[in-house]
Amino acid sequence: MNKGAAINELAPERRLRRLELTVTRRLDGLLHGSYLGLLPGAGSEPAGSREYQPGEDEVRRMDWSVTARTTVPHVRTVDADRELTTWVLVDATASMDFGTAEFEKRELAAAATAAVGFLTTATGNRLGAHLLTPDGIRRHPALGGRTPLLGLLRTLLAAPRARESTEVIALADAIDGLHRAVPRRGLMVVVSDFLDGLDDDGLGPGAPTWEQPLRRLAARHQVLAVRIGDPRERELPDVGLLALVDPETGRRREVHTASRKLRERYAAAAAQQHAGVTAALRRTGAAHLDLRTDRDWVADIVRHVHAQRRLGRAAHRPMNAGGVTA
Repeated sequence: MNKGAAINELAPERRLRRLELTVTRRLDGLLHGSYLGLLPGAGSEPAGSREYQPGEDEVRRMDWSVTARTTVPHVRTVDADRELTTWVLVDATASMDFGTAEFEKRELAAAATAAVGFLTTATGNRLGAHLLTPDGIRRHPALGGRTPLLGLLRTLLAAPRARESTEVIALADAIDGLHRAVPRRGLMVVVSDFLDGLDDDGLGPGAPTWEQPLRRLAARHQVLAVRIGDPRERELPDVGLLALVDPETGRRREVHTASRKLRERYAAAAAQQHAGVTAALRRTGAAHLDLRTDRDWVADIVRHVHAQRRLGRAAHRPMNAGGVTA
């Protein structure tokens, strides 16, 4: 039995307590600060302009008047909102019920949700959620405090496993539903493996069906895409004859993993798929955080937060009288 199985078999309250302790002791202790900073925090109050940074700034934030006056590209800066409503869309469909390392992907999705929840609601902000389960969308209103968050995590961990032939709502439709349900600007966190909506072979060249809905969401809100992965999705071990089952369709296939050529082909196809999903996420304009079941997810979140805080500090550098950063 691996660690993931042991964790899954813990009583629900013990699993919740473990998540809470991990976030409030280890993650919060490493980050130091009142605000989580999963994204730089564009805010809504105008604060001036600064010079455009290629690869870091969004073109839609260009300050064309200052750009024309100085002949140097500038973007608008704003003061961060002090009260934030965060919405989390969590994928709990069949492909998330898989894991070969410390966690199942669903457990890691719950950990990511807990990190967002415990650290943002601690500052008085509100958290709401849409859970994409085999039985449809479960909606949790945006509320502040620990009790609603624990209820959300309890529902996520206890969500039913997928059954064959179940009609599951597509990730693209779930993102569109979140977009329609939340008209006011806020932080949107989409937690998924993003394997839904790909071409039949998963390798392109067509864009994933969720790309356009996520692009529309990012046009209105700050969006963080948290991609959950497992090492066996990137490479096959040499374990002889292996029976593989597609969790979404129930299709079975036996694979002779002793073949080095087959393992190499699998790894190449997996790398191509991973690169295609990464490119699609970048095209949407959403920030992107990768978490894997075989890595330290706390360290990965800390690295992401520190990187975003650097961007946030750059966005609020002092300016001189001409509207140019000092």
